[in-house]
Amino acid sequence: MLDDFMLRAALAGIGVALAAAPLGCFVVWRRMAYFGDATAHAAILGVALSLLLSTSIFAGVLVVSLLMAILVSLLSGRGYAMDTLLGVMAHSALAFGLVAVSFVSGVRIDLMAYLFGDILAVGKGDLVLIAGGALLVMALVGWRWSSLLTATLDADLARANGIHPGREQLVLTLSLAVVVAVVVAVALKVVGVLLIAALLIIPAAAARPFCRTPEAMVLMAAVIGAASTSGGLQAAYWLDTPTGPTIVSLAAVVFVLCSLVDLGRRRFVRMSSSDISS
Repeated sequence: MLDDFMLRAALAGIGVALAAAPLGCFVVWRRMAYFGDATAHAAILGVALSLLLSTSIFAGVLVVSLLMAILVSLLSGRGYAMDTLLGVMAHSALAFGLVAVSFVSGVRIDLMAYLFGDILAVGKGDLVLIAGGALLVMALVGWRWSSLLTATLDADLARANGIHPGREQLVLTLSLAVVVAVVVAVALKVVGVLLIAALLIIPAAAARPFCRTPEAMVLMAAVIGAASTSGGLQAAYWLDTPTGPTIVSLAAVVFVLCSLVDLGRRRFVRMSSSDISS
């Protein structure tokens, strides 16, 4: 069954979407949208350093992404807004990565492949590793779900319940780094760092207006991410377009449609309230 390359690609994309959904919700709740870009760009730096030092790309991406997460946690709340800090680190990591690439001699690097990936080239071994990474992230988030959620919604309530918000922030940022590092590193140029960053943010943002509970938002974000991946694969096949960008484009279209539906619903509620009051 897994000899069908489209099926393997779909399973890989769904695995990434399932891993990204709960983390993406926390990113949206904490207003850390730049975190996906920061860790993704750190992954590019890890690839470049691995090639430069002739070491394992998996190890390089994992180490650099985790260092980025730890650095973000240590610097947050020390005079800089989170979006400013993440924006600076995202662009800095990408710049250092491109500079490091220029020192790699004798190796031809296709940066577009690392940025957007080639999900159609996923193999059975990649599927196993992606599934393992997704299960690892979901298990970690499930284990710390209550503490992470309490620390995200109300830091004072978290302290009253004996929960250390800073520690939960570190758990969250490390989890985000793991999902980027593991999935990008094990799939090498299959998924693409920009696809992972997009699947962290867009499905969660699209799901937010329609969910009353955090759990419902995570579930809906996972469904939107998986549907965008599957639909994007089919659209890329029919239109003969790049697969990764097509998946992200479809997710963006879903986000716009969800936003328009939410806007129409809000206007309808306001008009109904005005009619009742009059």
